[in-house]
Amino acid sequence: MTRRILLVNGPNLNLLGTREPDVYGEETLEDVEALVTRVAADFGLEVRAVQSNHEGVLLDAIHEARTDCAGIVINPGAFTHTSVALRDAISAVALPTAEVHISNVHTREEFRHHSFISAVAACVIVGCGVQGYELAVRRIATLIAQ
Repeated sequence: MTRRILLVNGPNLNLLGTREPDVYGEETLEDVEALVTRVAADFGLEVRAVQSNHEGVLLDAIHEARTDCAGIVINPGAFTHTSVALRDAISAVALPTAEVHISNVHTREEFRHHSFISAVAACVIVGCGVQGYELAVRRIATLIAQ
């Protein structure tokens, strides 16, 4: 069995730590990747991480995951609200997927309330800050083990 998960971070998440720290906190993308790697290791899982501001790069990473990953943790960023293509890719690879959002999108602008990803995700974690990634890895590890 594949013992790897794919960590996907979408547009602008490379700016974590400096972009609107009152909304997204002060942890950086590197902090997120280190957290996910540490928690995944507790379950004997490796992590392949990808961040891009380009939708096609994320699609290619998700497609590739079907060959060497057992699950996906994704924060699609703004693509959450716009990308049917990401939704379709997640559905097509048929891997358990956890959708993560650092902020509580439901208390923010109306356009952030809809996710194309949620309908194909095994779970959705919203508003827990960077800790949401830890929760997502734990959930995916549980689903992989079943």
